[in-house]
Amino acid sequence: MDCRRWAAAANIHAMGHAQPILGLAEFLAWEEEQPERHEFVRGEVFAMVGARRVHGIVAGNIFATLRQQLRGSPCRAFIESMQLQAGDDALFYPDVFVTCDPADLRTERVFNAPTVVVEVLSPSTQAYDRGLKFTFYRRLASLREYLLVDPDTRELQLFRRGAEGLFTLHDLTGAPAVEFASLGVSLPADEIFDGLDPAVQASLPGV
Repeated sequence: MDCRRWAAAANIHAMGHAQPILGLAEFLAWEEEQPERHEFVRGEVFAMVGARRVHGIVAGNIFATLRQQLRGSPCRAFIESMQLQAGDDALFYPDVFVTCDPADLRTERVFNAPTVVVEVLSPSTQAYDRGLKFTFYRRLASLREYLLVDPDTRELQLFRRGAEGLFTLHDLTGAPAVEFASLGVSLPADEIFDGLDPAVQASLPGV
């Protein structure tokens, strides 16, 4: 989902003067009343705008495959409309995520302990997903793997947390599948990109 920062906090609460810093509790109360979704980072609000068709296809494919493969396990996959809190000053709507945490599986609104997070990239959000979002996601002790998927280039980049707590990049572009070691499941690449123009896939080096 694309996001755009609101330039002035005066838009929030329709206040007549700028109030650039909001607390998380204040944001959540405000967000609950909004017809559209917003992300929250260090007191700033980012408005979510409509995703492209290819974004929706890929996110839906990943969610459907994970949901099927996780049946019977203590883990569940969620898509887009669920809020993920990363500390006291950030809240996001990941494209897809999986949690195995009992408290998360009972929550109705805000999740806190994902095992896997997936973001589907677009030209306007690549820097945000690779940079700021990942910086906050790394705060989450539960997070073991972070997958970035580019539906335009078919790039698959998996960041996996090692024994020392550091994330290592595994470039899986052109690989037959993405292996989520933390979940014991595999996402075939052809299922991730099912429904997209095959001409793009055929043009990739080594494919």
